[in-house]
Amino acid sequence: MFRGANHISLDAKGRMAVPARHRDRLLETCGGRLIVTLDREGCLLFYPFPEWERIESELMKLPSLNKLVRELQRQMLGNATECELDGQGRILLPSTLREAVGINKHVVLAGQGNKFELWDEERWLGKREAFLSGDNNSEELNVALDTLSI
Repeated sequence: MFRGANHISLDAKGRMAVPARHRDRLLETCGGRLIVTLDREGCLLFYPFPEWERIESELMKLPSLNKLVRELQRQMLGNATECELDGQGRILLPSTLREAVGINKHVVLAGQGNKFELWDEERWLGKREAFLSGDNNSEELNVALDTLSI
């Protein structure tokens, strides 16, 4: 499981150093092979390769005649790019994907269980502030959380 948030700076070539605690786990589980793709909320998603193969299979099972499904498949699968940890534990982020979600130098790598989200730092802080202030409360979320006890 990947958890926690790490504030990271990209180098001039667009490389990101993966924190050591995650690097070791990634080397164990997938030999450092990852898939990076777009997320609808404006971040990048990083999946260990075996996890991505499962996700990809599930995406392909969805009904492609549904326009929303087709768009999701088009964006997630069409933008999926294989990345590999280099000898220093860095990942080169494709410039097209960085530009698509507005990632510049300062980013936040957030563990999400089976994957990571990579956010532009300012955008991440804005989302956190909205969450803490309750600005994004919705009836849909409230109903989904009715059975959760934490």
